Amino acid sequence: MKKIIATIIISLISTISYADGHANSKLAAIKKSGELRVGTTGDWDPMSMKDPATNKYKGFDIDVMKELAKDMGVKVKFVPAEWKTIVAGITADRYDISTSVTKTPKRAEVAGFTATYFKYGTVPLVLKKNLKKFQTWESLNNKKVTIATTLGTSQEEKAKEFFPKSKLRSIEAPARDFQEVLAGRADGNITSSLEANKLIIKYPQLAIVPDGGKNPAFLAMMVPKGDKIWNDYVSNWIKRKQSSGFFMTLEAKYNLNSL
Repeated sequence: MKKIIATIIISLISTISYADGHANSKLAAIKKSGELRVGTTGDWDPMSMKDPATNKYKGFDIDVMKELAKDMGVKVKFVPAEWKTIVAGITADRYDISTSVTKTPKRAEVAGFTATYFKYGTVPLVLKKNLKKFQTWESLNNKKVTIATTLGTSQEEKAKEFFPKSKLRSIEAPARDFQEVLAGRADGNITSSLEANKLIIKYPQLAIVPDGGKNPAFLAMMVPKGDKIWNDYVSNWIKRKQSSGFFMTLEAKYNLNSL
């Protein structure tokens, strides 16, 4: 009898805890407010780009977030963010979720990550006229070489790993690292293969170092750490959308190829 009572009590506690957790989750708050707040930088082609003429966002991730909001039956609100503070925006409750960022151990200390939905490589960019001098990653790892990165990005940390001998220069947004290469203030920068493929079309004077992409990185959305209900909801949504072919259609729309 005592065992039965104990089992019932444990079951009741679990039910109450789940109900309480659900009520305190972002999922319940979003449903109640009717609005999904999404933090995004608007400077990562082709994932999230802000048109200065209209102040509207477009891109792969923007389409993803609009679809998520539609399926939730709520409106979407894009909240401007910067790379150096994008994690702080989650912890400070400025938004409920972010557009895709690279999953890193440092970010995971304070923020939660949903299921991954894209994988990409990291590549260096240099001026096309300097390709003979910089044919490999190792050729950029030199004390006479300056590598530019954008402050707060995952590439900033990777640059320290890949180019320990080089001079590293962190550029604060809205300026970007590749602009330093274009201006001749840096010999190279590193970025995602996604952005690099777009940049070399937009700026023909840039070129990708033909040494292959390194250190595959995984993209996911950031959510508040510890909010398992909200994280599970979005992660399960991602998996359903992957099965339905939604992400494959978007990849074709933006001419992307996941590694």
